[in-house]
Amino acid sequence: MSTENTNPELVAEGTEKPEQQFGHIKSFVHRRSHMTPGQKQAIERLMDQWSLAYQPRCLNYEKVFGRQAPTILEIGFGMGETTEKIALTRHEENFLGVEVFNAGVGAMLKRIEASSLNNVRIIQHDAVEVVKDMLPANSLAGVHIYFPDPWPKKRHHKRRLIQPEFIKLLVSRLQPGGYIHCATDWENYAEQMLEVLSANPELENTANDYAPKPDYRPQTKFETRGLRLGHGVWDLVFKKKKD
Repeated sequence: MSTENTNPELVAEGTEKPEQQFGHIKSFVHRRSHMTPGQKQAIERLMDQWSLAYQPRCLNYEKVFGRQAPTILEIGFGMGETTEKIALTRHEENFLGVEVFNAGVGAMLKRIEASSLNNVRIIQHDAVEVVKDMLPANSLAGVHIYFPDPWPKKRHHKRRLIQPEFIKLLVSRLQPGGYIHCATDWENYAEQMLEVLSANPELENTANDYAPKPDYRPQTKFETRGLRLGHGVWDLVFKKKKD
């Protein structure tokens, strides 16, 4: 279903007006999901402290995180296991996580509190709209997209997040030299990712095709189980050209 916006919202004086929205199939929408009591309590207690509301104006990362530091966008952090581990080891960087599931947001908030993660902020909203409306051009040091919904049926492939138009948008938000790191356990989706990323003229592959899993991306319990069952996992790391 197209979500093209025909009624642009007003933006406050002194903020950058967002680009005109291109139509897209909203693969990610705000969804209710079963939450544990702990996740629900975390949302009630911590949402205001660690989350940012969607708004059609560009973020000021320094104000959001309270410091100047490279900012990494993570799209679809799930239950937050990977985000927590990366943010702990790369504490010199900021991490902006986008997720739509309530249970995942609640779980991530619990992790932020338990691990004292001052370098993570959450936005619960459609990722395409967040990138388009809230992220300044040439501002991100990196993007992580790990195990996005593969939409395995061929007729649903158009709903996959990794499409040429979205990658073009993401690249416009990357700093020169910034990277996009994708990972999937669906071989057909890996092939599509490789094709789409390779076709963007502003990106260059850091490997001949698929990349070795970078040390900073931890192996999740789900991934470990899949590998034990003989399932493949494919990583792709592309960088934005500096010239």
